[in-house]
Amino acid sequence: MDSAKIFGFDEKLLSLAEKAEENITGKFKEIENITRFNQTKVLKAFTDNKTAETDLWGTTGYGYSDAGREKADKIFAQIFGAEDALIRYDFACGTHTLTVALFGILRPGDTVISVAGRPYDTICPVIGMDGREGKGSLSDFGVNYGQIDFTPDDEIDFKAIENRFKNGSFVKMAYIQRSRGYSLRHSLSAAEIGKICDVVHSVSPDTVVFVDNCYGEFAEKTEPTEVGADLIAGSLIKNPGGAIAKKGGYIAGRKDLVKLCSYRMTAPSLGSEVGASVGANRDIIMGLFNSPHVVGEALKTAVFTSELFRLLGYKTLPMPDDERHDIVQAVLLENRENLISFCRGLQAGSPVDSYLTPEPWDMPGYDSQVIMAAGTFTSGSSIEISGDAPLREPFAVWMQGGINFDSARVAVLSAANEVVKRKIN
Repeated sequence: MDSAKIFGFDEKLLSLAEKAEENITGKFKEIENITRFNQTKVLKAFTDNKTAETDLWGTTGYGYSDAGREKADKIFAQIFGAEDALIRYDFACGTHTLTVALFGILRPGDTVISVAGRPYDTICPVIGMDGREGKGSLSDFGVNYGQIDFTPDDEIDFKAIENRFKNGSFVKMAYIQRSRGYSLRHSLSAAEIGKICDVVHSVSPDTVVFVDNCYGEFAEKTEPTEVGADLIAGSLIKNPGGAIAKKGGYIAGRKDLVKLCSYRMTAPSLGSEVGASVGANRDIIMGLFNSPHVVGEALKTAVFTSELFRLLGYKTLPMPDDERHDIVQAVLLENRENLISFCRGLQAGSPVDSYLTPEPWDMPGYDSQVIMAAGTFTSGSSIEISGDAPLREPFAVWMQGGINFDSARVAVLSAANEVVKRKIN
C-alpha cells in the first residue's frame, strides 16, 4: 500500500506517482553517487581540521579567538577548494551576503557585468537597476552595471563575454548567478562556470569572477571555486546549512577578496577577527556536515516533482532526465489559479503551519505580487520543502528543498492533488 494513502489522495494520482518513481530510478542512483562523494569530501575536511566538541561552543562580547568560528571557516574553505572563507550568522539572508560581497570588492568608478543575464529580483535594487537608486545601491556609489544575456538558444554567450572583457575598458567584476532565479533559463553547471572563468581571465586576468552560488552547493561533485571562480557566496538557510542552521551566509574564495568582504561585514579595522558566535557554532558546523545528504534528498524531490507533473501534462524545467546544477524545480502551471493551488497544496503537506493558506502579497524586493509556500522549521528555509512564484507570466512555480524525500514526496503529492482537483472542478 502506498503510504501516501494516509492523506487520502486520489488513487489515480498515487498510481501516477508510482509510475513516476519507476521512471526515475536511474536518476536517483546518479544523485546518490553525487551525495556519497560530497559527504565523503565533507567528512575528510572535518577530520583533516581536527573538529572538536569544544569547536561547537560559542563566545560572547567581541568574540575574539572564537575557535569554533575559525574552525568552521577552515572546514568550509577546504570543502569548496577556496583559500579562505567567512561562514557567519551575522548575514541576515542570501541577498545580504551577496550585498556584502559586492560592496566589499567594488569601488566608485568600477564596472560590474552580469554575464548570465538579469540577476534575481532582490539583487536588482542592490545594483540600482530599473531606476531603483537612492537607497544606498551600488549605482548611488558610482558603480557601473552592464549585462550580457543568454543566447536565444539558452546558452551562455561566450563570444560576447570575450569581446566585452577585452575591449580595453577594464571591468572589475564578472557576476554570475548560478541558479535560474525567477526565469526559465537553465542553471549553470560548474563546467560552464569554469569556462566563463577561463574566457574572462584569459582576456582580463585582474577581473574578479564572483558567483552567486545559492541553491547550487553540493548539487554536483565540483564547486565554482574549484574551477576558477575568485569568489562565491550563498545562504545557510539554503543548501550548506543542512536544514540545521537557523540563519546566516558564507563568502569564500581568494584570501585577499575574502578579507575585503570581512571589512565590509564588520569594519575596516576589525574584519573577521570579531563577531561572537553566541551559540551558533554548533548549528553552522553540524548543518554543514549534514548538507550533502539533505541536498541529495532535495534533488530527489525535484526530479520526482518534474516527472510527476510531466505525466500530469505540464511542462517542467529541468526535465526529469536533465543534469542538475541546483535544487530548483520549475513547473509551468499555465494560469494564476493553478499556481495558487499548487502552493496551497504544498503548504498543506508541510510539517509546520500546514493549516495556513498561502496568499499572494507585495513582498519587499519584488516588483510583482509573490505567493510562497513554506511550512518550514526555519522561517523561509529554502532547503526545506518550499515553493514560490511571482504572480505573472509564465505562471511557473519554483520549488526547492526537501529535508527527506519520503516526507517531501507527500508534500508534492498534496500540491498535485490540489491542482488536479481544481482542473476537474
